[in-house]
Amino acid sequence: MTIIVTGGAGFIGSNFIHEWFSNENEDLINIDCLTYAGNLENLKVLNENKLYHFYKNRIGDKSDIEKILNRFNPRAIINFAAESHVDKSIYGPESFFKTNVMETLSLLEVTKNYYDQMPEISKKKFKFIHISTDEVFGSLQLNEKPFKESNPYLPNSPYAASKAASDHLVRSFNKTHKLPCIISNCSNNYGPFQYPEKLIPLVINNALNLKNLPVYGKGNQIRDWLHVKDHCKAIITILEDGAPSETYNIGGSCEMENIEVIKIICNSLDNLRPRKDKKKYEDLIKFVSDRPGHDLRYAINSDKIMKELKWKPKIKFSDGINDTIEWYLNSSEWLMNVLDKSYDIWMKKNYNKR
Repeated sequence: MTIIVTGGAGFIGSNFIHEWFSNENEDLINIDCLTYAGNLENLKVLNENKLYHFYKNRIGDKSDIEKILNRFNPRAIINFAAESHVDKSIYGPESFFKTNVMETLSLLEVTKNYYDQMPEISKKKFKFIHISTDEVFGSLQLNEKPFKESNPYLPNSPYAASKAASDHLVRSFNKTHKLPCIISNCSNNYGPFQYPEKLIPLVINNALNLKNLPVYGKGNQIRDWLHVKDHCKAIITILEDGAPSETYNIGGSCEMENIEVIKIICNSLDNLRPRKDKKKYEDLIKFVSDRPGHDLRYAINSDKIMKELKWKPKIKFSDGINDTIEWYLNSSEWLMNVLDKSYDIWMKKNYNKR
């Protein structure tokens, strides 16, 4: 049997592939177009694995995707492929809607055609799993209950809007074409291989280079933190036991203010890699103007997946963040390589215009 993963060279996708091969003995096809955030170095230990196959394609490359489906006859497709950085979506939204909406539509169309031609016995086992985000639900006030699967979609950034649109497309193919689709909406992930545009690796990298640690507003934005390994185990659980037509929220049950997370990282680095000038890493914190439309709080209610599929997060933030910091400390070459890509050029060009 075979599964296909799209966007498998990115942060969550590559962690999923590692998790898959730590327990499974089944072929996996990785389709990724290798944008700045996609890095085959994340998966180099699998280069000699005969069960692992890589294809450099966009999910909108209909003809090539069709050939891959017909060659490998997968029992499932897990769609991680997405543009995902909120700041970038604010100043350059077009690529987000191209990838997250139009190319997801292309992938769905090709998958539908493949599914329609499958034998009935194979249809009963097939699943299209679409990986989404809690940001589609918008922002919570401090006194509001965490997002449930039934919450209305109220996206506040172009990124969130593009993901909301893709979720609606997936749902429509399920309801209209009977394609067996499942949507998962996860909270903020952290862990190895995350591109340093995101909060935790950005703070680690800037701190180690004695650069300012920019904090939007007062840093009181609240996020629910989920270790990527727990997320990947949840997706495997959904693949094996999840019901088509369902949506599942995946959260870490770990709400923290951004400023608190930053200070935890600084304190950990003070112990693991003390500054030569004897100063504290917290001294590098610099409060900057908040970004437009910045959501105050995200929080996920994971009761459904915990009750129905018996999954729950196992990695405590205190353990996960220390392991993550140590991974980055031991991966300086990886960090240098991923930073030597077009994203930095794009950011400098666009942020200089602000």
